[in-house]
Amino acid sequence: MTIDLPFIWAAIIAFAVLAYVILDGFDLGVGILFPFFPEKHDRDVMMNSVAPVWDGNETWLVLGGGGLMAVFPLAYATILPALYMPLIAMLLGLIFRGVAFEYRWRTRRGEFLWDGAFTGGSMVATFAQGVALGALVQGIPVENRTYAGGWWDWLTPFSIATGVALLIGYALLGSTWLVMKTSGDLAARARVHALRAAIGTLVAMGVFSLWTPFLEPAYLNRWFGWPTAIFSIVVPLLVLGCFLLLLRGLRSEHDSQPFLAALGLFVLGFAGIGISFYPYMVPTSLTIWEAAAPEESLVFLLVGTIVLVPIILTYTAYAYWVFRGKVDPEEGYH
Repeated sequence: MTIDLPFIWAAIIAFAVLAYVILDGFDLGVGILFPFFPEKHDRDVMMNSVAPVWDGNETWLVLGGGGLMAVFPLAYATILPALYMPLIAMLLGLIFRGVAFEYRWRTRRGEFLWDGAFTGGSMVATFAQGVALGALVQGIPVENRTYAGGWWDWLTPFSIATGVALLIGYALLGSTWLVMKTSGDLAARARVHALRAAIGTLVAMGVFSLWTPFLEPAYLNRWFGWPTAIFSIVVPLLVLGCFLLLLRGLRSEHDSQPFLAALGLFVLGFAGIGISFYPYMVPTSLTIWEAAAPEESLVFLLVGTIVLVPIILTYTAYAYWVFRGKVDPEEGYH
């Protein structure tokens, strides 16, 4: 039996991207929510809730991007020219946010500048990720194995709407994280924001579920052709179930349930994108197998990945275990 190495690597990269989205998404969401919590004490607690884990969360972004370059070089060489602007904006936003984590605690007079860098960096990085996703979903033109579009092809109503939707979605992750990690008035206000963001996220998922299939005939056939049309029924039902669990958790004050339900919404949204994309690595131009590197490279890199990914998972799980529970408002990571 032959092993489909390109497919295995596509699954690994998809897992890395999903891990980045659900892990880094909530700390980006905390930054997005900063303007709604103007008190210094609340902001200190919010940053301390994510300070021990935020940098480890971004490991998955490196794995996803590096894996794409090494394993699917043709896809990497096609996607980057199409998305230079949003990707550069994302990286700059992440840099400003990362610097703000450390510098904010070193000053009092200039603290407002680093608050702005944390908020602005989080918003810019999130919006840029959404725009890049939207541009990828709507398709990248390829001719003779190279990008055939223009510099501004990524800028469309669909990609802008995707950026706004991701801001709402990450705000949901951030607010439910605060519900789980904080207490008192801060957690109570986070519940209010979580409810609003949950409704906004559900509406956005509905809009894009109706919009996306009509961008490309391949998407339309995938979602409404047989047997994949089953997903068109199952996925919305699961989304509704996660939404109801989230609402129930907010009302019953089961503090971890809203966050887990919000993660479920993102996993289902990601699965929907995967269903639309497959078998393309660059929709709808390059398949997984057309974009893959030589088999020898895939085998060599897979050996290292089999060793490193379990180590990363173990370290990540241990970090979350050590810093589990509510954040003490009088103590902090810094």
